[in-house]
Amino acid sequence: MALGGWRSEAYAALDQRIGLVVGAQDKAFNAMGIHTVGDLMHHVPRRYVVGTELSDLSDLQVGTHVAVLARVAEVRPHPGPPGKKGRGRLEVQLTDGRHQLPATFFGANHLLEWWQRSLTPGARGIFSAKVGEFRGQPQLGHPDYVIVDEQGFFVAGSDRNRSMASVFRGGPIGIYPASAKLPTWDIAEAAGLTLHALGDLPDPWPAWVLAATDLPPLVEALRAVHRPTELSEVASGLERLAFDEALEVQLTMAYRRADHTRLAAEPRRAAADGLLSAFDARLPFELTRGQLQVSREIEADLAGRVAMQRLLQGEVGSGKTVVALRAMLAVVDTGGQAALLAPTEVLAAQHFHSITTMLGDLAAGGMLGGTRVVLLTGSMTAAQKKKSLLAIASGEAGIVVGTHALLSETVQFADLGLVVVDEQHRFGVEQRNALTAKADLHPHVLVMTATPIPRSVALTIYGDLEVSTLREVPAGRSDVTTTVVDVQAHPRWVERAWERAREEVASGRQVFVVCPRISPEGEAYDPLNGWSLEEVADRLRSTPLGEVRVGVLHGQLPTEEKDRVMAGFAAGELDVLVATTVIEVGVDVPNASMMVVCDAGRFGISQLHQLRGRIGRGRFPGLCLLLAAARDEGGLERLEGLAATRDGFALADLDLQQRREGNVLGTVQAGSHTGMRLLNVTRDADLIGLARDIAERAVRDDPDAATPGFHDAIRRMALVSLDE
Repeated sequence: MALGGWRSEAYAALDQRIGLVVGAQDKAFNAMGIHTVGDLMHHVPRRYVVGTELSDLSDLQVGTHVAVLARVAEVRPHPGPPGKKGRGRLEVQLTDGRHQLPATFFGANHLLEWWQRSLTPGARGIFSAKVGEFRGQPQLGHPDYVIVDEQGFFVAGSDRNRSMASVFRGGPIGIYPASAKLPTWDIAEAAGLTLHALGDLPDPWPAWVLAATDLPPLVEALRAVHRPTELSEVASGLERLAFDEALEVQLTMAYRRADHTRLAAEPRRAAADGLLSAFDARLPFELTRGQLQVSREIEADLAGRVAMQRLLQGEVGSGKTVVALRAMLAVVDTGGQAALLAPTEVLAAQHFHSITTMLGDLAAGGMLGGTRVVLLTGSMTAAQKKKSLLAIASGEAGIVVGTHALLSETVQFADLGLVVVDEQHRFGVEQRNALTAKADLHPHVLVMTATPIPRSVALTIYGDLEVSTLREVPAGRSDVTTTVVDVQAHPRWVERAWERAREEVASGRQVFVVCPRISPEGEAYDPLNGWSLEEVADRLRSTPLGEVRVGVLHGQLPTEEKDRVMAGFAAGELDVLVATTVIEVGVDVPNASMMVVCDAGRFGISQLHQLRGRIGRGRFPGLCLLLAAARDEGGLERLEGLAATRDGFALADLDLQQRREGNVLGTVQAGSHTGMRLLNVTRDADLIGLARDIAERAVRDDPDAATPGFHDAIRRMALVSLDE
């Protein structure tokens, strides 16, 4: 939907380049991602200090740039030789009342004297510098600083020519995310100048939006965030700015949904006695209630004349693949083709193997009622690619499984009716569109994710899609016990983990060992740090597993080698597979009963849950050992939370709370205001829901966003997001 380049008066002011406000400092601001006035207004303080509140000096990290509020505890001058060229140093001890932090100033003797006049014991100031280290202790080297009184008014500064009265004017002091070239008070000064320049900027929202939200007008919110007179003002200002981001995202999604309703597609109804019916008759198991329900939803979409746009999310092992395959067979029944796009060659190969295995003789393209399944990946030989491309272009291949190679211009379909995108979060919207563009009419689209998604995230990342959810796990899956092993407190337990793996192998079962990286970071194996694939594999080949057959698998191996290793493990020719996260999804080896995850703290909760889903897929109970060192506070507690439940949806909420969500709209939104700097999809779920309601009303009122002067801010937001 191309909507042109119109901007509202309010946002035209916010879209001005930051150089108009800060002049020669624009490069320093640009380096922090601040390019426009709007960017600066959304660059809010990370915290506020009031009265005698001081920073905690105990948790400073060496190498980071900080701005701390502290008192001067002690000053020791060390002047240089007399004369104009004499240079010395001034040693200052800063304190938060409990801890001390040394700061050292270097300069001519007259500067030392000038600094001493402001850095007197008891003085309170903000000190900004990169945290260095001296004799094993953090210190600040020649920090920039301002001294303020108990009410937050400017007293003195490290630059004698600096006028800071407009920044430190009493009230709460905002401490901004800063850099070595751009201290917090420079950012505060620029924010103050910007607010003055904006003046009484009209609110870009129509009155009905303001009434629906009960939030302050934009300029009032900006002043509350950047120039609060009371700390209580800040929360409502931040809420308004966060809601702006939520509304931009929801308007984007609402207009996309409206746009989708115009995508004409060919109805695809499975034949009563066709391929899908034959497949169902041969299934050796009964579909779960969830699989049947989701299949009905998909079948209804496929039968319509509007292209399906549906997300299928499911618990680990919930049977998404068989649901997707049934949809593909329904399309093949109509003479169409289905393409399954996977993010890696390992996963594509696994899907190809799973689909052909489930279809059995129905995958023989020449037989009555069957269809040919072909694989297309980037590493295939020229002859292999040519053979697959011919089968795709002629329509001989009803189901095509592939990686990014499917997006190539050389790939032509005879009648592409359905696109299935697996692990959708690894693809951008442009990549999905590149595949759907290969059809005459817009194909139906089904995207899948094995990572359960909290509702608030689904409204942002996948708000343009209908969502189907699989929670049930098919019968026949075994229980999996998860245990966290603190290798710092119990280093001998590492050896016990390998002994336990040998016991599983001796019982005729197989073991996964997952490592966070391929190559070692150090020179020698260290049971607390040496968790690379190469180190672990070498160790397991010698002791304690001895004669156990060990294979390795990672993304940098040649395709033929990856296929050989994975096929060997699936066939039982390997006992232990040491791998990176290439086995995270799509790998199905029912005989695998144990997994050891090395340095588990380096993985996210949802990722560990996916990895854990590779075991317990057959009749043997699973054992998952998470080997971890408590490097960060709460690290082991986070892993214990994973061990306590196998509910992927509960774990997804926990994972989101701990790692935030990043730019939820991906590369399609590069350069827009939808990067979600302030919106937290966990904390702000209610805001997101309200924004969605407002966005839907806006689209109902003007589905084309074309009425002159219509919803100034709303139309501008949609322009930024949808002008593709």
